[in-house]
Amino acid sequence: MSRIKTHVKKGDEVEIITGNHKGKRGTVLLVNAAKGQVVVEGARPVKKAVRPSEANPSGGIETIDGAVHISNVKKVG
Repeated sequence: MSRIKTHVKKGDEVEIITGNHKGKRGTVLLVNAAKGQVVVEGARPVKKAVRPSEANPSGGIETIDGAVHISNVKKVG
């Protein structure tokens, strides 16, 4: 199995350079090199419906960080 090389890794500070969220900065939480996506903290909030569970007994709608294509982010510093 070969590794896919990316210009960012988990923990890097990045800025979104294109799209609706242009100019937002944050820390990379997750890199999915196979899909070419990164999850940036606080950059692209997405609402998700969550079922009730032991950890979250009320369930409801939760805000999570959405993925951004890896070509749309630039490493800062």
